[in-house]
Parts: sequence; structure tokens; C-alpha cells
Amino acid sequence: MFKLCAAFLLLALCGAALAADSYDGYKIYDINTRSVFEKELLLRLSQNADLDFFDMPRSLDAASRVMVQPQDQQGFEQLLQKFDVEYTVVNEDLGVSLRQEQLENQSQRLMAQRSASRAISFTAFHRHAEINAYLDELAAAYPSRVSVQVAGKSYENRDIKTITISNGDGKSGKSVIFLDAGIHAREWIAHAGALYVIHQLVENFAANSALLKNFDWVILPVVNPDGYEYTHTSTRMWRKTRKPVSSSCYGTDANRNFDYHWGEVGASSYSCADTFKGETAFSEPETQLVRDLLLSLKSRGKFYLTLHSYGNYLLYPYGWTSSLPASWRDIDDVAQAGAAAIKAATGTKYTVGSSTNVLYAAAGGSDDYAFAVADFPISITMELPAGGTGFNPTTAQILPYVDETWVGIKAMAQKVVDKY
Repeated sequence: MFKLCAAFLLLALCGAALAADSYDGYKIYDINTRSVFEKELLLRLSQNADLDFFDMPRSLDAASRVMVQPQDQQGFEQLLQKFDVEYTVVNEDLGVSLRQEQLENQSQRLMAQRSASRAISFTAFHRHAEINAYLDELAAAYPSRVSVQVAGKSYENRDIKTITISNGDGKSGKSVIFLDAGIHAREWIAHAGALYVIHQLVENFAANSALLKNFDWVILPVVNPDGYEYTHTSTRMWRKTRKPVSSSCYGTDANRNFDYHWGEVGASSYSCADTFKGETAFSEPETQLVRDLLLSLKSRGKFYLTLHSYGNYLLYPYGWTSSLPASWRDIDDVAQAGAAAIKAATGTKYTVGSSTNVLYAAAGGSDDYAFAVADFPISITMELPAGGTGFNPTTAQILPYVDETWVGIKAMAQKVVDKY
């Protein structure tokens, strides 16, 4: 019966893959499951390229959230009703929300440009060029502690920059914490979170110097600049890179493109799907660049942290299997330190565990690769909190979110510094 249901669903929801720029009439649903069967139903639904699941936790206690285009809403609701699955519409028209977000962000960026001493602020979501300008400003202002490198180019020839932060003592060969953000284009709060870490380590050095005594930090705040710019100029909910795959499908899910159990589970072979694994492992210049950075730090790298949104998760290997690595307790201790610090500071609860056991299996992620291939002993994915209905936190939420995130990152980094 279930197979028949799944087949019916794939036939019923057969519109074109998500391509709308305005998202007018798109709805966002929270779905509350009460049984393993209902979770399995959602898992099957998530394989449909026309349904965009923002969050799908394994736990029965946590709601799943999905965006549905107008032509599929009636069939989607009828299917849920047929199986008595509880749901709530949390946004009746995403297009209206996104236009409001855009106007608000443009206004805040203009205000920041007029008043701020730096290229960025934490009252707006900034464009890729502004982020790169901020890195260069810091390198010029703090030349003994900060250096900026062009690590490579995106498919559309944008500079992908890293910033290396030290305590200025001139010692080489220190252990490294490597942090990146923005593998998925639409997760704007992740980019902001990385920028706030940079701000704290560089411009609030006195308060955070202990984290730099025996460690250097290498931070890549925008892994996927082509996709990120596309979310600002065209399609806000774009997730992937932008390299063409065919005449009608663009981009690869960069977090399914790493060559560790690549394509085995939780990734799509359909090139228009949001979770498309790529034509080959490391098919994207952006994932090649991250790979090369990770491998270049193989002997020094102690902690890899990749920022995403959303879901209030601290996740660790493995993503391809429910089995845990032999050293999982070491990683769990670090993640739990971050969760505890955030809970004590703000009351926000983060769920901690392996990616597959907290969510679902998804092979080809950067965190698995960093741990298993580049030999970073601690590798964690941090999923920052949601905005009102997903990837659209208001500009007023940016500073509270990134400040809270820094509390957790600082606690995790301190744990790593003390151990290694």
C-alpha cells in the first residue's frame, strides 16, 4: 500500500522543478508526525524535486517544514489528510515575506554604508563583494595578525577568499581551526555567523586571545559565492552552486559533492534536484577548493566547523551511515560544550548527535570528508536557528543570532584548544 501511495504521490506532484523567482503563492507547512509510518511518508515525499523540505528531523517530537508551490498544494494537502497527518500552514504566501525581507535588507545595507566604519555590519545581510572588502580592510588594519588569500575562483570567476587569524607572535606551524560557511547559498545567517566569528577574533582580540595562543584560525566565509549572489539578485531560495549541468538544470548541492561515500545515500542523481550530488565527486570548483584547503591542513587541522542553517543542530560524522566513528565521544564532548554554553546564555536548545541519527543519511558532506580523509579529529556541522519561517531571519534577528552562535563556537573552540 505504501509503495502505491508513493507512486501516486510522484504522479500527483509532477510540476516543473522549483524555478520561480517571486515565490508568489508558495506556502510553507509544518508537519507534525506521530508515527514511524508518517515519518517514512515524509521521507518519500522529500525525494520529489518539487517539494522543498527545509528541515526534516528524525525525532517524532519535532515538526518537519516544507515549501510547496501553488500547483501542488491541493494534492499535497489531500494526501496528508488521507493519511490523517497533522499539518499547519505557517506562511500563506512566501513571496510577500521575501519582498518584505528584500526591502528591509536593502534599507539596512544603505544605512550601514552611510554610518559604519567597516564594509559590513550585523544589521544587514551583505553581498559577496562587501564581505571580501571587509576581509581586506581587516588585513590592512591588523597586518601582524591577519592575512587574506584568494584561495581560488568560483565557476563564475568570483574570488573566494580566506582569512587567516593569528595572535601576531610570528610562530609558524601552529594547530588550526578551520571554519567555513555558505556551502548552501540561501543560508544567509550562516555567512553572517562566520563574519561575526572573524569580528570577534580580530576586532575583539583582547577578550578572545586565549583562542589564538597556540592555534591559528582559517575562515572561509562564502564557499559558494555564485549561488549566494544568485539568492540576492534572482532566486532567494536557491541552494546549489551555479555551474550548468544541462540546458535546463544548473548547480550541484556542494554538500553532497565530497568524495567520501559520494552518492551512496541521501543525494539525488536528478540534476534539477536541490540535493543533486554532481556528475562526479568534486565536480565543482568550490568543493575542489575546500578539499584542497582541508588537505593542506591535514597535519595541523584539529577542528573543522561548517556553518549552515537551519535547525539548532550540532552534528558530527557520519552522514553516510548510522554507525559512529570510534572517536565519536571526543567529538560529542566538544559539541555538547557548545550546546551547553548556548543553553546557559540564552536558553536556546541545540540537538547534538551524528548527522544520520539526528536527521537522515546524506553522503558526500564536507564534515565527513574533513574527518575521515583530511584527518581533522573534531568535525562538526552547526545548523543555526531559523528565521520566522525558515531561511528568512529579519535583519533585527541577525545580531542576536550570531552573538548566540559565537557563544557556542567559543565554548567548542576552547574545548579543542584545551585538548589539543
